[in-house]
Amino acid sequence: MQGRADKGLFITTGKFTRDAIKEATRDGAPPIDLIDGDLLCEKLKEFSLGVKTELIEEVTINPEWFEKI
Repeated sequence: MQGRADKGLFITTGKFTRDAIKEATRDGAPPIDLIDGDLLCEKLKEFSLGVKTELIEEVTINPEWFEKI
């Protein structure tokens, strides 16, 4: 990183390697936030950015139970 930035940010839809995570948190280096695919999805849901979350309850009838009545 160069310039007047206090912190860096890398976003991926995949995963970061162990080495990438180690480098992002290395002592003496400017801090870098890493957002992987899982965290990206959570943040999109949290702030309702382009996604809609629905909880759906599904009820299934068990005919065998009713036949025994």
